[in-house]
Amino acid sequence: MSEVQNPKKFSIITVVYNGENVLEDTIQSVITQTFKNFEYIVVDGASKDKTSDILKKYKHHISKIISEPDKGLYDAMNKGMRIASGDFLLFLNAGDRFYDNKVLEKIAKCAAPDIDIIYGETMLVNENREELGTRSKKTTHHLPENLTWKSFRNGMSVCHQSIFVRHSVAQFYIEKNLAADIDWIITALKKSRKNVNAHTIVSAYLVGGISKQKHNQSLKDRFFVLQKHYGIISNIFNHGVIAIKGFYFEIQNKI
Repeated sequence: MSEVQNPKKFSIITVVYNGENVLEDTIQSVITQTFKNFEYIVVDGASKDKTSDILKKYKHHISKIISEPDKGLYDAMNKGMRIASGDFLLFLNAGDRFYDNKVLEKIAKCAAPDIDIIYGETMLVNENREELGTRSKKTTHHLPENLTWKSFRNGMSVCHQSIFVRHSVAQFYIEKNLAADIDWIITALKKSRKNVNAHTIVSAYLVGGISKQKHNQSLKDRFFVLQKHYGIISNIFNHGVIAIKGFYFEIQNKI
């Protein structure tokens, strides 16, 4: 099907706060994409470092810039969603990047009219941008071949930076919950008509982040979100499975 018959526009949204050390790499990975039918939105929470200088440097490559105080990560992401005009949304926050410059080209080939969600693999990288391995190989979360809303019963089966969601099935993020990204994806999957695995590495994910820095709160928030979608009994059982899988994974990786 031709590009005219099946138009698809992507909204790539980057949220940043004091990201002078990592933002430029993220921007470069977006603006060098070979597929050009996308808008790039950057939401800056009024950074106090040199983030604004970097945004000025690339202002001609960025479609829309918001720079103002926000109420946290997911408030900022909601701001990006409100002004997005693309058919599909992807959140690629400061520090993360597209794996290569042909990612959008590959994803666009999957964007048939009846597809609401397109997803792929994630490469984990450290602060030196050294590849640590794919998320499926280095964690207990293996990318499912056939993704459904039930795929998240045992945790985040698809990395947030590697899933494109059709704008029409996306809701705003719940705020003040570190597992809001899980809730956002599950809710979209419940509405989605059809999901497709692009069989490609979509993003390079910089390990760490808020959920790592606030681990205990992240676990509590995840329990709340999964209980909301799967019920209390199922959620308790599934968290037992998560704990057992994590225990054996740690043992295997120490051998």
